[in-house]
Amino acid sequence: MAIEQAKKSKVLSYRWIIFAVLAIAYFFVYFHRTTGGSISSTLQDAFGVGAAEVALLASAYLYAYTIMQIPSGILTDKMGPRQAASAFILILAAGSLLCAFAEPMDNFTMMIAGKFIIGIGAAVIYIPIMKVLAVWYRKNEFASMSGILLLVGNVGGIAAAYPMVFMMDSLGIEMTYIVLSVITLVIGLLTWFFVRNHPNELGLPGIEEIVAEETGEPIKESTSSKMGTVEALKLTFTSGRKFWPLAIWFFFMYGTIMLWQASQAGGFYKNIGGFAASDYSMFIMMVGIGMVIGCPLAGRLSDKVLGSRKKVIVIGTIAYTIIWGLIWGLSGNSDMVSNSMLQYIINFLFGFFGGFFCVSYAQIKELYPIAMAGTSTAALNLFPFAGGALLITIAGFVVTNGTLAEYQTIWLMAFVMMIIASVCAILSVEKGKD
Repeated sequence: MAIEQAKKSKVLSYRWIIFAVLAIAYFFVYFHRTTGGSISSTLQDAFGVGAAEVALLASAYLYAYTIMQIPSGILTDKMGPRQAASAFILILAAGSLLCAFAEPMDNFTMMIAGKFIIGIGAAVIYIPIMKVLAVWYRKNEFASMSGILLLVGNVGGIAAAYPMVFMMDSLGIEMTYIVLSVITLVIGLLTWFFVRNHPNELGLPGIEEIVAEETGEPIKESTSSKMGTVEALKLTFTSGRKFWPLAIWFFFMYGTIMLWQASQAGGFYKNIGGFAASDYSMFIMMVGIGMVIGCPLAGRLSDKVLGSRKKVIVIGTIAYTIIWGLIWGLSGNSDMVSNSMLQYIINFLFGFFGGFFCVSYAQIKELYPIAMAGTSTAALNLFPFAGGALLITIAGFVVTNGTLAEYQTIWLMAFVMMIIASVCAILSVEKGKD
């Protein structure tokens, strides 16, 4: 039976409204995730705390995000992206409000609690978006859309650098977080009113029906199918090489991104390079700019040029590992560290090649049934944020005095981890090619 052209057109147009609303939400997910590196000195001065406490604040978000990954997948598959995302965006808003109260009360513990709640809320936004992409977009659009989403997220990362410093200098910590809370509340309401779990909720055909009509091939899998939670978890974690090399790779890959961008880069540039916050926040902002370009390019390379998820990941991982080698190798050269242009370039390339990780979500999604897209993606997503939380915590204990030797220890650790990650990327499995 032919699909009405009007209904097909509505599916292909309305999905962009859904994506736009959720992408705005994801902007603030990434914004909150990466603020630690640029405002660390501001928080230390405001609360009278040290680098270890600020590292704990940054890791609080990541620990919460990590804890919530499996529940996020389960909630997304069971409740649907609309209900899950709407509820937890409101929780994110509540966490922002708690951070606002912390500053006038001079209570850094409350700030950590607020950041933890923000992490809980943010954790159930990305996975619902991945489910939306799996249900509303064609398979050969998924990696490209993931790249565009991460482009938007990394604009949030850019805003978390210099613009966040400017906001706090202009409005203060309390008012900055109140503004963020109000904005997030509005986004939660928009999510509830505009997002839909599946085209059939609007009386429209599923994307698999549209693809079948376009290609003339029979429907192999329904986007509205369901699977039990226990079965989905078992299928994911017992699938050997299909899952574990990619999981270990992601632990190190994203963990080291967070180590630099959300935790230690600002302190390194301040203590070793002698840069002011306004200067080093611009360096860190280049990480986000690099990802803004690298993420969509990686998705495009995967979907349209190389026709491979794994090749893109391997290329990006090896290049990113070389950047870590440069960070470690040049850290003892004061002339290199104080060279602003060089630091702009290093941070840009760090973000550009680091952003190639976005393709991994397409790689993992294609290895499992679409009915468990939320659970399988969340299972993978558990590892990057566990890596970030653990590495930031370790760094907080290692970098206690801000000496060159302490930073060199952390950078060498990251470089070795990325060598291991490169091997894991090579060993990972891609559907139809391994």
